[in-house]
Formats: sequence, C-alpha cells, structure tokens
Amino acid sequence: MPDHRCLILGILDDGWEGLSATGRARLAASRVVIGARRTLDLVAPHLGAEVELRDMDGALGKTPEWVRAALADRLPVCVLATGDPLCHGIGRFLIDRIGAASVEVLPAPSTIAIACARLNKTWQDAAIRSCHGADAGEWCDGATPEHGLYPIVRAVAEHGRVASFTSPANSPDRVARALLAAGYGEGVRISVAARLCLPDETIFADLTLAEAAARRFPDPNIIVIDRVATPSQRAVFGFEDGDFVQRQPEKGLITKLEARAVSLAKLGLRADSLVWDIGAGSGSVGLEASRIARLGHVWAIEKNTGDAANARENARRLQATNYTLVEGKAPDGLDAWPDPDAVFIGGSGGELAQLIELCLARLKPAGRLVMNFVTIENLATATAALAAAGAAWDVTMLSAARSQPILDMHRLAAQNPVWIVSAHKGRSMTTRPTQENRE
Repeated sequence: MPDHRCLILGILDDGWEGLSATGRARLAASRVVIGARRTLDLVAPHLGAEVELRDMDGALGKTPEWVRAALADRLPVCVLATGDPLCHGIGRFLIDRIGAASVEVLPAPSTIAIACARLNKTWQDAAIRSCHGADAGEWCDGATPEHGLYPIVRAVAEHGRVASFTSPANSPDRVARALLAAGYGEGVRISVAARLCLPDETIFADLTLAEAAARRFPDPNIIVIDRVATPSQRAVFGFEDGDFVQRQPEKGLITKLEARAVSLAKLGLRADSLVWDIGAGSGSVGLEASRIARLGHVWAIEKNTGDAANARENARRLQATNYTLVEGKAPDGLDAWPDPDAVFIGGSGGELAQLIELCLARLKPAGRLVMNFVTIENLATATAALAAAGAAWDVTMLSAARSQPILDMHRLAAQNPVWIVSAHKGRSMTTRPTQENRE
C-alpha cells in the first residue's frame, strides 16, 4: 500500500547518479514531481512519461497547494530539494504549511557537510547561516537586522567557524567585503567550495578577505569563514572612560563608568534585547549595551555631528556590528525603529517630556526606560512626565568618588552626583518600607 505522504527528496548536482537506490525507487514511483527547473532537468530523463513535472521557480508559494492536491488524489508526490531539505531548505516551509504528519524527508548530505569535507574542516561546532535570498546590497556601517548579510556578519563575531549558503547576488566576494567593512582583516580567512559534485568543482581554500573581495567565484557555492587569530579578550562591559573616543578638548560628554554600570543593570538587558539609546554622545552606553545584547541590536541617535563621529569610531573599534547610529534629533526618525525592550535617554535636546511619553508608548511589555540626569530641573521634568503617564518609576542617586594622587599619597575626588531614573509600565517599582526602615 503506498505511503500517502509527500516525499521531500534531497538531491545534489550529480543528479540521478548521486541518489541512493531507495531515493531512485521512490522518485521513479512518484506521479507528481515538484522542484526547481535545474533540479527537474537532472531527473527528467529517468522518469516515465506519465510523471507530471511542476516547476516551482517563482512559484514557491503554490507548492503546498500542489502537494495537497496530489495527496487528495492519492497520487505519490515528491518535492526535490538540494542537499538536506531540513538545513536552510524547503523542508521547514512545507512542514509548517502541510504538517509534519504529511511529510517524509529523505535527505542527501548537506552541501555544507560536503564543502567542509573537501576542505578537511570539521563542522560540528560551526555556526550555519544562509544569505541565499534576495539581493542584500553591499554592507554598510550601521546595517540593521533586515540586511541579508547581517546573520553572517554577526555569526562571525560569535563563532570561530561559520559556514553559509550563498546566492549569485550575495556572493563570497560581497561577504568578504562586508567583513572588511565590519573591521575584520588578517585574522579571518574565507574558503569557497564552488560547483560541488559537478565535473568542474573547484575549491578555494583559506583566502584572505582582501583576496576574496577582489574576485568572483563560480556559482553555486558554499563559504566557510574561519577566525585564525584569537579574538581580543575584552570584557563584555565595564570599559574605562578613556577607552572611548570622546569630545576634545572638552572631555566629559560621556556617561561615566560608575553611572554606566548601574544604568546598564537597570535596563535589564537580555542577550536578544532590542535597545534604543537616545542622545548617544560618544556611544558608551549603547555600545556596551550592544555587547550585552549580543544577539539583539542597538539603535542610537545623536544630534551633535562631532559626537556622532566619535560614536561611529568607537563602534568601529569595538566591531559593534549590531549597532546602528543615526545623526539627528529625537524624536525624529524613531517611528522607523522597532519597538524596544529597553530605552536609555542620556540627552533629550529639550524634548524630555515628549520623549518619555513616546518611549513608554513604544516599550514592549516588561520593558525598561532608564534616564540619567545631573540637574534638578530635568529630574523634576522626568518624574512629572512619568507620573502623568501613569508609569512606575524609581530614582537612584549615585554619588561616586575616584582616587587621585596627592604627593606620595591618594585622596578621593568626588564626581558630580547623577540621578538614575528607571521606569516601566505597571505597578509601583518602589519597595514598600519595612518595619526597620519605618523605625
């Protein structure tokens, strides 16, 4: 009795010859075969005249409908997929739409596995990504998660080896240029496995980014990116103030380390948080937030041209590829940003009350709004705006002092006190007084 499920059959570019005996038999028994035109051409000479071939190039959305129709008519149906259909292939797409119970997967080796075999590189610890999609365009500073190369660039920041599917537009040379623009250089190598399982298969091993960026490679291809130099062992956060490029000769337009640490703690960041940094200054808070929210993204805005340039330079030095800086005055442009998990306001440009209202409206549930103030007037404006919005809030006054040498000894030099305001939607954040506090 036939199995009335859709067979998703993995196939490589060596076509019929590369299929297992089981794969050939199941394919030959099918009455409806769906696949990309080039894949159908590989198997068509081996199929009977009664087999209906459906070309899904430009018609991917119709594939579930075609499968359902074949199953309803009790016709054996097979969908062809390159390599392993469950690794950035059509398998997930079909399972999500027709259900796992209606699908059987018979994979071929993933082309990622074959590429690594050709290169003699292990891949059990590699991060697997894909840019096999629409033309992403060249990478630029501040690219957001919507950019097609973003998953690869971010994966290189997190992993020693990254393997990726490509496309003719999002090609190895474009990926190499993206990594160069993101600040990677001699410490990274890129290998390209082109036209796997075809007579003209070619392997380009361990090219420098500059070499790969300057040439084109045969399609289709797979890339493997390796970090060959040990990344700098920098702290996640807690950098010294002097580590950041900041306004000269007027220093001081930076959230100091002590206030920065408390503010970041108050933001309650997760690894995947989406963060707004309003009034970025030199970028110290937003950039350290980008290191904590390493799987998320930070959007920052700064109206001063010089400070914005400093923030960009600091982002470049930290290779903060999950950080987007906009030069402008908030709230202009904030409507284009995604709703945040956390917002930090370091400068408001005279629009504080309006910004507080906007940020509270846009915050995700359980999101945090954190603000720093050094003047009583801005603190009063903020708390009044929070009260008017019905937000829960609390205030921490941070008064820190740092040691300074005096003769052959040291004294403590006080910093300006900072009020750190933390707010969110919901019930009061203020701890109820204990009996000990009341007494």
